[in-house]
Amino acid sequence: MCSVISRVKPVQRLVARTLRLCSKTEGLSYAAAQSRRFRPGVDFHVDPLRVNSRTYCTKMAMTPGLVFRQLFEKESSTYTYLLADTDTKEAVIIDPVLETLDRDLKLIKELGLNLTMAVNTHCHADHITSTGLMKKRLPGLKSAISKFSGASADVLLSEGDKISFGRHSLVVRETPGHTDGCSTLVSGDQRMAFTGDTLLIRGCGRTDFQQGCATRLYESVHQKIFTLPDECLVYPAHDYLGQTVSTVGEERKFNRRLTKSKEEFVEIMKNLNLPKPAKIDIAVPANLVCGLHGV
Repeated sequence: MCSVISRVKPVQRLVARTLRLCSKTEGLSYAAAQSRRFRPGVDFHVDPLRVNSRTYCTKMAMTPGLVFRQLFEKESSTYTYLLADTDTKEAVIIDPVLETLDRDLKLIKELGLNLTMAVNTHCHADHITSTGLMKKRLPGLKSAISKFSGASADVLLSEGDKISFGRHSLVVRETPGHTDGCSTLVSGDQRMAFTGDTLLIRGCGRTDFQQGCATRLYESVHQKIFTLPDECLVYPAHDYLGQTVSTVGEERKFNRRLTKSKEEFVEIMKNLNLPKPAKIDIAVPANLVCGLHGV
């Protein structure tokens, strides 16, 4: 008996040392993430989400009967989202980027999906959408964007419109402020919200060009997004710190801009002093015509 106990104690000590080491490593990883260079449009004091938080949120995204893929374009740090019904294979893509057109079409083919709608959350200024060329490659595909965007599309979206694919749907919530034509797309079960540039993880889109208005953005977030359930996942159009997802509850508590009063928020947005997006002069004209201008 004594010999068994003597063997157990060293094992316990080893486990304890391992746990302490893991804890220190996690702390170092977090500190390293905080020291990364920050990109335009994001607060200097943004706190990157812990890995365990992202894992938790990713598990929550597994809605029964839903295919879900979050895809990334590194030059503009844009997220593209692919959603589909597992039974009917009907699919929707959100904010596709020109540079990743072939990648996205390859994935759609591999998964055997029937892409029915390509939606842009707004008229982007930092990249060209692939929607127009995607329509040429996939006959029957329709494009969609807010009717207030000033852009052309097969479907012009308004508040409350529903984009259906199989048993699933996305409901349009108009969230202007970054631009007049910003929309947030909320899943029918309110488990997921695709917020475009209106609400980013611990930040928000800028309001100093393209009809931007800080007051409207603040009201849009508080009235149309922060009223969703705490556990609703927030999937933005961009992230510059490697964060993939947040929740409404987290952003309501920790967003360093949107937890301020409206007056404080407006003052913050007035003083960002950001350089204009590098591609704005070619991206906006192209995106007004479904990404086909000059392509």
